[in-house]
Amino acid sequence: MPRESDMFSPPDADVVLQTSDEVRFGVYRRILVESSPFFRDMFSLPQARPPTRSSTSGEEPELGCSSSAPVVDVSEPSEVLDALLRLVYPGQDPDVKTLDEVSVLLEAAMKYDMTRAIATLRRILVSPSFVENEPVRAYSIACRHDLESEAQIASSYTLGINVLDNPPLEDLKYMTAWSYHRLLTLHRHRADAALRLLDSANTEEIKCMQCNSAHYGSLCPPRWWTQFVGRAKEELRARPTTGVVFSMKFLAESGQTGCQRCLGSVMESHAFLEGLKSRIDELPSAV
Repeated sequence: MPRESDMFSPPDADVVLQTSDEVRFGVYRRILVESSPFFRDMFSLPQARPPTRSSTSGEEPELGCSSSAPVVDVSEPSEVLDALLRLVYPGQDPDVKTLDEVSVLLEAAMKYDMTRAIATLRRILVSPSFVENEPVRAYSIACRHDLESEAQIASSYTLGINVLDNPPLEDLKYMTAWSYHRLLTLHRHRADAALRLLDSANTEEIKCMQCNSAHYGSLCPPRWWTQFVGRAKEELRARPTTGVVFSMKFLAESGQTGCQRCLGSVMESHAFLEGLKSRIDELPSAV
């Protein structure tokens, strides 16, 4: 037996939306028409006269909204329709906490062509809480719904993870091979370019007073640099971003693998390292 929505049941509602789990939402036709070309076209067609409802035994009880309001069945469950209506009604938007919710709501909003709801969900999809913690999922959802700008934003955040070593995600089943190939190509091309920058760096700018100073007659770069390049290449092949390789921890570990004065040389090479980091950061970072 249908039940009434707790949030959407005004007595003067002129349309009732009934969900797949038989919850009835009393809504205003004007808001649906303004927010959705789908409903605007639907309501422009001749409407059948709604059946008279009765609360007598064995028949549907009369709900809080007008008994003359037509009932429109929708395929979405009540939790999805509730959030969708909050996105188009004036007031506070729903609290969307997971990417699962974003994906389901995007699918429904696009089905009904709800422009305002779609715009809000697109912003939510690339909010820091999602792209920083689940960038591959965010990218996959953006690709699934043909959201190019959001796919580009999310793809840039995937650079901080090893996509080939990432556990398989359910969302990848809905991503085209082309979209996945674009992501892998971004990682590979950026990693190759970063490695070339490492190899072409002018090491004459970095000196260690012990292991490559003029006093010791060495023309090779400091030992810490050799160790840094080897470790940095390994890291950049997996995650082509500068977050790890130019961190103080990573640099200090490289300095400790050299001679007694290499750690000091690392600190004195701050300007050189910052310049190299900036050049890597300037490489293309999105699909």
